[in-house]
Amino acid sequence: MKIIHFDELKAVPWKNGLGITRELAVEPPGASMDTFAWRVSIADVDTASPFSMFPGIDRTIVLLEGAGFTMVLDGTEEHALTTPCEPFAFAGEAKVDVRLAGGATRDFNLMVRRGVGVARLEVLRGPGEFEGVAIAYIAEGNGTADGEPVAKGDSIFDARRLTLAANTKAIAIHL
Repeated sequence: MKIIHFDELKAVPWKNGLGITRELAVEPPGASMDTFAWRVSIADVDTASPFSMFPGIDRTIVLLEGAGFTMVLDGTEEHALTTPCEPFAFAGEAKVDVRLAGGATRDFNLMVRRGVGVARLEVLRGPGEFEGVAIAYIAEGNGTADGEPVAKGDSIFDARRLTLAANTKAIAIHL
């Protein structure tokens, strides 16, 4: 089991260079943006910049912090990502423009290459105990991972048991 605190994550530019992201995990390890099977990251959105396009990738995004934004997909479909910890799935080849709802936001992202990678996102809500979670990110609150304390902003890898306190939310990735 491994715990990584948010301030230990390295910030790197988005694929399109218009924002920053922090990679939590990628398969295979060290894979590039063009070769990953799946990728988990946290992005900061502080301007109305378009999202990077990822043809052949299924994407799921979850608002973590801030007022959120409205996504305009391919100029026609709109989705308001304004409720924290409510996942939204969309195709990576979609052209996505953003209208901020009120300042900078932070979001959690799962990207899975169609026909190659297998990964599923789930929001866990405390109080509760969860077993066999491959990757978890504490979005709100606190708890323990294999008896070690975890709090908002912590990423947990390969915990046998994740225990979440009341009013805690974690984003789990099942592989």
